[in-house]
Amino acid sequence: MKDKNDYIEAAKHIIISLGLPRAQQNERSALCLLALLNLTPGKPWFDAENPFMGITPIMDWAREHYQRDYAPNTRETVRRQTMHQFCDAGIALYNPDKPDRPVNSPKAVYQIEPTMLALLRTFGTPQWHDNLTSYLSERETLIARYAKERDQNRIPVEIAPGKRITLSPGEHSELIKAIIEDFAPRFAPGSMLVYTGDTGDKCGYFDAALLARLGVNVDIHGKMPDVVIYYVKKNWLLLVESVTSHGPVDGKRHTELTELFEGSSAGLIYVTAFPNRSTMGRYISEIAWETEVWVADAPSHLIHFNGERFLGPYDE
Repeated sequence: MKDKNDYIEAAKHIIISLGLPRAQQNERSALCLLALLNLTPGKPWFDAENPFMGITPIMDWAREHYQRDYAPNTRETVRRQTMHQFCDAGIALYNPDKPDRPVNSPKAVYQIEPTMLALLRTFGTPQWHDNLTSYLSERETLIARYAKERDQNRIPVEIAPGKRITLSPGEHSELIKAIIEDFAPRFAPGSMLVYTGDTGDKCGYFDAALLARLGVNVDIHGKMPDVVIYYVKKNWLLLVESVTSHGPVDGKRHTELTELFEGSSAGLIYVTAFPNRSTMGRYISEIAWETEVWVADAPSHLIHFNGERFLGPYDE
């Protein structure tokens, strides 16, 4: 097999044989599979390899070896419409070199799963069909095992006594955990978690009914703050941005949040949370007045940016 199209068609055939949905039975997914195997034209299947590859390197590889040029804005399509499904199906592993790497890290990599690699090295041989049948009979067990391993790397967050959620690994989620478990009990005792985002799932938790009772109906796929906390005793909504790399409550964000929560019967308080003061220092000039700042490594302190009251809503 030396023709580029033969390799692509063979990879499509494999994807179909493995039972992936029709949306993955295409050239894009075939090229991703070939890239994960570093199977360049003319290379035999028994010499397939298992390099670590990120999304952009996969696209670059397809351009270099198969002359398929994908525009940079198709990166998310490759990630969401091929690589997610490869991982879910047990074909590829996500960050096997560092399982706790944040899901939005630019260093994220994929690698062909070892059992899959052994199977694909027999493609085109008399053993292929028997090996495929044997693999498919065990695949659900394999997928369940890797799903369990992924879950073990998630960050547990206690949102109420005896009630937990988990968030994707990473510094951003660690700060969200600190906001919920440390900031809220200190400065809004007896409060209730209304919403928290998650870098992997976008929404980690959302009590839409509680927010609706407070007069707010929002699209959580819009510009929600990272954490929303309802301080029951004071009837306040604390809108908290978790800042590890970007996004304090600056003037523009203050206006956006005010408009998003304009129907709220609870007073609005705007909070920017940082993991430490060195991170805060990079954004100090951007923070809006009449907002609060909390730093996780000095959890008992709150920094108030001017205004006539300390930790309280301002009437428009």
